[in-house]
Amino acid sequence: MPNNKIAFDNNKYLKEQSKSIMQRAAQFGNKLYLEFGGKLISDYHAARILPGFDPNGKLKLLRLLENKIEVIVCIFAGDIERKKIRADFGISYDSDAMKLIDDLHEGGINVTAIVITRYNGQPVVKQFMNKLERRDIRVYTHYPITGYPTDIDRILSEEGYGANKYIETSKPIVIVTGPGPGSGKMATCLSQIYHEYLKGQEAGYAKFETFPIWNLPLKHPVNLAYESATADLGDFNQVDPFHLEAYNITAVNYNRDIEVFPVLRKIMSRIMGNKLKYKSPTDMGVNRAGFAIINNEIVKQAAKQELIRRYFRYSCEYAMGIADKKTVQRAELLMKELNLTPLDRKVVKEARQASIIAQQKGKGNEGVFAGAALELKDGRIITGNNSPLMHAASSLILNAIKVLACIPDNIHLLSPNILESISNLKSDIFNQKRLSLNLEETLIALSISADFNPSAKVAMEMLNNLKGCEMHSTHIPTSGDEAGLRRLGLNITSDPSFSSNRLFIP
Repeated sequence: MPNNKIAFDNNKYLKEQSKSIMQRAAQFGNKLYLEFGGKLISDYHAARILPGFDPNGKLKLLRLLENKIEVIVCIFAGDIERKKIRADFGISYDSDAMKLIDDLHEGGINVTAIVITRYNGQPVVKQFMNKLERRDIRVYTHYPITGYPTDIDRILSEEGYGANKYIETSKPIVIVTGPGPGSGKMATCLSQIYHEYLKGQEAGYAKFETFPIWNLPLKHPVNLAYESATADLGDFNQVDPFHLEAYNITAVNYNRDIEVFPVLRKIMSRIMGNKLKYKSPTDMGVNRAGFAIINNEIVKQAAKQELIRRYFRYSCEYAMGIADKKTVQRAELLMKELNLTPLDRKVVKEARQASIIAQQKGKGNEGVFAGAALELKDGRIITGNNSPLMHAASSLILNAIKVLACIPDNIHLLSPNILESISNLKSDIFNQKRLSLNLEETLIALSISADFNPSAKVAMEMLNNLKGCEMHSTHIPTSGDEAGLRRLGLNITSDPSFSSNRLFIP
């Protein structure tokens, strides 16, 4: 599928979503704690499966409401302790929390506080807190509550929410967000509402949601893609039985919200009394994404591609010892529900063929023959393979920008002198055994060559045209390749094979 077709009206979405948020706040005396599910900034999952969705659209929405909002960021202490990684950026959750604060500040959005949830005094977490506090950022700690979430009497007591220090807020809408699932966002919202009512002030709770899209069918590819995105958590979508019973309307939600709703409703009813109007988990959500889809067929195809991408990602994480076999199998089963195979991703077959050609020609590195393929926005497929000179990703990107710049294949973009200097640096100074250039090194060499090579300069100007293109590699990218590919904005997948027989790959 050409990846430049629009299937989602982002402007309509922002208008409808902001209107719904204001209406929800009005229901609770203009004090709403709004939990943000998913990524607040850089939501590339949504952008991939809803072509036209702005990955930073939620930030734009906040700007529309900037005089009425402030932000609390939550992060689970256990995620800091075990250095949990956000896969799309390759950074830890604590680093992502700091990046989120910076991004919000740059967008003119005030971050009121950071909440460390389920804190148990871990030394590494304390270091993180010190780092923030010494930069004049308010940090609060919430401790584990025994019997949470079923022991309601304890939760709604001085031993539960009462033990949490109240966070002073001044705006009618408080956005509660975090770097990922399980950050403690909902508990922080409820803790704040508990304290608000102790002070005699009305307040309410709602969830800003994108997935699953409640008014799409349960087995719609978009909702299946969400299941795949959370396969490592064991989440799955269901028809919301509470919504069906209350309104006789079929709505899709996910298992954890449905399972916790009876308890959550009791907690909120004890705090809010008859001011609670929610009859279902779907009622709690503010989600207008489904109403902004303008081409269902394109969205379906985009979501199917995401299912395949997720399968490859989990397969590679399994090979690296990060994911378990159950997660890979779950992603594979979701693909099979739509009769998908890895080869339904066009670049997969082409990349594997490039690897075979490299082997036939005897071109490789350390006995490994790697291939890579990229689909340009006009549908053309470009391939590359590894060699003693450069990695397959490096070869591929150079080939792609030469095609885009209409530069003949026999014209070299990189100066031999620069390549020799980099090789000498790696061998003589850094004492590295692998001298072939990864993508990050190749792009640096290209930028230097562009100063005196007109062809390199023209080719370099084509790099931005690769953003959003689909790419597949027959081997897991090295850190230098992955960093370059991420900065170029490519949708990369790879087979679960390593680019070297060595255990340590720098």
